[in-house]
Amino acid sequence: METQKTTYRDAVNTLYGLQKYGIKFGLSKTENLLKAFGNPHKGQRYVHIAGTNGKGSVAAFMGSILKEAGLKVGFYSSPHLVRFTERFRINGEEIRRDTTAGLIDELRRVFAPEAPPTFFEATTAMALIHFAREQTDLAIMEVGMGGRLDATNVITPLVCGITNISLEHQDFLGNRLADIAGEKGGIIKKGVDVVTAATQAPVVKALKAIAEERRAPFWRVGKDIRYRATPSGLHYRGLSLRMQGLRLGLGGLMQARNAALALGILERLGEKGIRVSEENIRNGLQNTVWTGRMQVMGTKPTILLDGAHNPGALRELARSIKAGFQYRRLILVIGVMADKAIGEMMGIIVPLADYLICTRPLYYRAADPEVLMAAAAPLGISGETVPLLTDALTQAREMAGPQDLIVVCGSLFTVGEALTYFDPETYRPDD
Repeated sequence: METQKTTYRDAVNTLYGLQKYGIKFGLSKTENLLKAFGNPHKGQRYVHIAGTNGKGSVAAFMGSILKEAGLKVGFYSSPHLVRFTERFRINGEEIRRDTTAGLIDELRRVFAPEAPPTFFEATTAMALIHFAREQTDLAIMEVGMGGRLDATNVITPLVCGITNISLEHQDFLGNRLADIAGEKGGIIKKGVDVVTAATQAPVVKALKAIAEERRAPFWRVGKDIRYRATPSGLHYRGLSLRMQGLRLGLGGLMQARNAALALGILERLGEKGIRVSEENIRNGLQNTVWTGRMQVMGTKPTILLDGAHNPGALRELARSIKAGFQYRRLILVIGVMADKAIGEMMGIIVPLADYLICTRPLYYRAADPEVLMAAAAPLGISGETVPLLTDALTQAREMAGPQDLIVVCGSLFTVGEALTYFDPETYRPDD
């Protein structure tokens, strides 16, 4: 008798059920899952990207350029904004729902009942199995947290990329920048090129020490790779590549550095046989899409969504707003996760606002809006708390004039829910 296939909803709920096991560092469970499938990740080509902010943007730039070059490119990212399937893309297309359900079913059969994997361990194994089966030419793997003991670190990449590094997840990664850099630098493999956009002296020192120990060629944006953002476009001077007037499909001042890092990684890939043309680069950079990052969802009033969810990202958002937007009044809608540096985050972004709406997305880790408002109180900005994000967005739209700017930020979960609110057809969530 034929067994009934698991529905997509039931399959994904099975994985969400693993969230109760929290975050557990280590590679053994992911390795055991992959071993049960014949180690499909072995012999595949990867780029591995770690860092605090900008990982997704760097990967998106690279993926777009490599797609222009005719390659089949996998991209594994987290978290998703609206749909679980966003985490697994090939040339920008999400994994099919039936493929997702089938993969989860297969994985579930090899879970050890006495020691099941975490949610992230299972999804990482899914990505590696999926990309191998689809025979991608290259897969870009974004680290979930840290690097050294992150589930994605079972791969051996052609090149490692490390974006900026700042204090985050200190309960897991350490209290000093050098400690966090050591964890993120754990993705560096013996003899594998590493390209970094990190700038702080203790971070660079820690990363360089790991690279030297592992005899990994070490390249830095700002030293070996230089760039300049101008009104006429991005000017790039890399290890051998020189290009002028590059246009970026992603907004925000920070994207020039992210694009330079992506090009630096591509230059190292070129030395390993994965080459792209200057036309591929120009078209790829200009056509890059990365949802929920400096994304304008409407005009009159202008509505800006950005997933900035830590102090470093909010500083970049604040800089980009000041440099790139003109408005009569700024209405800030913010929802933040409870484990973030809420006081510091509010201190960075709230002073830009003329009116503040503190809210929360429908996610169990979200901070109570009253906590956000209490943190913002010393700043003296008028505002209110609205418990439901959808109600907060409605309130912002009703009070905004055509010359105003509504900014929605604080968490990718906040932005994901806002995307569905503003454009429910394009950003239709899972059932």
